[in-house]
Amino acid sequence: MTTPTPAPASAPDGATDPTGATGCTGATGSTGATGATGATGATDPTDPTDATDVTVTPAHDRVAEPEAVSRIAPPLAGLLHEQDWQSLTFLHWRVDPAVVAPHLPPGTRPDVFDGSAWVGLIPFRLANATAPGFHPLGPIPYAGTFPEINVRLYSVDESGRRGVVFSSLESSRLAAVSAAHVLFGLPYRWARMSISTAADRTISYRSERLGELGFGGRPGPHSRIDARPGTIDRSTDELAVFLTARWGLHIARGGRTRFIPNEHPPWTIVDAELRFLDDELLAAAGFPDLAGRAPDSVLFSPGIHTAFGRALPS
Repeated sequence: MTTPTPAPASAPDGATDPTGATGCTGATGSTGATGATGATGATDPTDPTDATDVTVTPAHDRVAEPEAVSRIAPPLAGLLHEQDWQSLTFLHWRVDPAVVAPHLPPGTRPDVFDGSAWVGLIPFRLANATAPGFHPLGPIPYAGTFPEINVRLYSVDESGRRGVVFSSLESSRLAAVSAAHVLFGLPYRWARMSISTAADRTISYRSERLGELGFGGRPGPHSRIDARPGTIDRSTDELAVFLTARWGLHIARGGRTRFIPNEHPPWTIVDAELRFLDDELLAAAGFPDLAGRAPDSVLFSPGIHTAFGRALPS
């Protein structure tokens, strides 16, 4: 179905502080318990042993406020691998935080902007990827460059680190899909994909998953997106920064939630026009109603070079 062109997104009156450090309003994620409150009874002021019980929050249950949102990446402790992200279109929908929370790893909760969680559908070209641990050897031939479309969510952990959580990632390179599963546990899916650009600068992204689980077989979910970049700079808009200045990803693996850090220069972001959308990836990721309505934010970036570090405990 054709989705109408949305109005450019902007933070409404009363939006959260641009630092994003106001906490997860209304979220229902995995926040720690506040501990048991002891009963308050009558006390004898003359008896030093007769003290009123007070509320005590165990140290392991304390949840930090989200770190400030910044376009500047924190220093990366150790470089593991690198890659380029090119011709990215960012489509985002507002979602109730309670809807997003069950899709996040343990120990994380929905990160919110203006009281909403956000679900993203991001098509782009991943290029010049190096092998983890072997980045001095340079980009991987053939398998290191491919179209990608991911469905992603926004998270914050108990240490206050903001990140992304990938619900699914489509790739046209089976070798990349297999390596991402084995090395990082990322939910990559093998797909038949293409990216093309028309004379009027409209970029067409096409994807059809090969098998329901993305490892071959009958055609699975598809996504067809046409978007045209605009000319209005959105690089410092509060919502654009919240959605793109993400310095790591949260992933559950081996019974633990890990945080994989990344760094890159500040994004160059412009407005964009969504000209066509026919998507089944959002529904396959657990968000069946989103593709039927216009996204609340449409943005574009020509691209960026990024580096990843080693996974850290979350």
